[in-house]
Amino acid sequence: MKLFIETFGCQMNISDSEIVASILDGEGYQICGTAAEADLVFLNTCAIRDNAEQRVRKRLRELSGLKRKQPGLMIGVLGCMAERMKEQLLEEELMVDLMAGPDSYRELPAMLLQVSSGQRVANVMLSEAETYEDLSPVRHHSDGVSAFVSIMRGCQNFCAYCVVPYTRGKERSRAPESIVEECRKLMTDGYREVTLLGQNVNSYHWQGDRSLRFPDLLKEVASAVPSMRIRFATSHPKDISDELIATIANTPNVCHHVHLPAQSGSNRILHLMNRKYTREWYLGRVKALREAMPDVAISTDLIAGFCSETEEDHMETLSLMRECHFDFAFMFAYSERPGTSAAEKLADDVPTTVKKRRLNEIITLQQELSLESNKADIGLRFSVLVEGVSKKSDQALFGRTPQNKVVVFPAGDLKAGDTVDVVIHDCTSATLLGKTV
Repeated sequence: MKLFIETFGCQMNISDSEIVASILDGEGYQICGTAAEADLVFLNTCAIRDNAEQRVRKRLRELSGLKRKQPGLMIGVLGCMAERMKEQLLEEELMVDLMAGPDSYRELPAMLLQVSSGQRVANVMLSEAETYEDLSPVRHHSDGVSAFVSIMRGCQNFCAYCVVPYTRGKERSRAPESIVEECRKLMTDGYREVTLLGQNVNSYHWQGDRSLRFPDLLKEVASAVPSMRIRFATSHPKDISDELIATIANTPNVCHHVHLPAQSGSNRILHLMNRKYTREWYLGRVKALREAMPDVAISTDLIAGFCSETEEDHMETLSLMRECHFDFAFMFAYSERPGTSAAEKLADDVPTTVKKRRLNEIITLQQELSLESNKADIGLRFSVLVEGVSKKSDQALFGRTPQNKVVVFPAGDLKAGDTVDVVIHDCTSATLLGKTV
């Protein structure tokens, strides 16, 4: 039996797709490269933004044509969208045979038996305990160089705009021994880099035979796999501690890059978003990071046009960007998500044209900041982990610096997985250009 998994959204979904592949591998399903050759197609979905849901809807319409040609094809929707829109999808998307929420993947073999007997089935129950820590992911998304390891699941920050607490449930941390063991296996298998994943890694807290928080886990993983680079995502600004900053700074194989979503530069908007920190706190954390690690790269998330955002609020976001001088950013216009507190309590009253204009201003400024950041690297030497062949030329390779910046350089005799010193001689706002030394 052939299985094709198409993953939408964040790194957590990539990790979940690998868990699903592991579960079904034991049932005789083998990963294949396209939906057309599959017996079973899963769309692993994200519900955090309306655009992501619309992309899934479009893909389901495309798959409906394939299913008409191949009546035996089974189609399933996994993840956050399955949990949030179960009834709606079952009613409207008649080609969907199966829906499973993020905590239901162990039930997939039994669910598929029901589908094969002609039933449509859904299981979107949330769990307060499931972490899938005993499973070895089938890394079908991987390049063989970098891998993702989930250290916790769920979120209970309840940011006003976010559906994650409702679609992924409460925070629960995975046993540190299982995390360390998975990372050791990756090192043995030849991987060179691991990213520790959680909705908010800073709140990792294992309470078993011992109590362990994220800085301690980071040290244990780094010590267990000294030849691997260690990254992590995502950090919540309210929880990034001096201890964590010191751990990043003082642990040689932990990369000097922190993704620190700001969302807004306005205290009024941050309060409405229920972000639980102020602009001043955020700036203080950025200052502490840069003082501890002058070479640190800081990336962020920004939302344009949140409920009641004024021009003054927007200008405060632009000024925060300038003060922090972000190296790169993920930027979005606010889209109301049903079921969130913002949708229930706040009016989505910023006109679409204004949202788009403000988002364009944020994007334009960030391109300037990213270009300035990259220009500052010209003439500097970086250790680059080779990830693969450049999209623009098979005579060039690309990789990333410890600061998570993409570098393109001549291939020579190098291959994916090699680490090489590169001197930067030019750049764009998105890419560093270099030569090996």
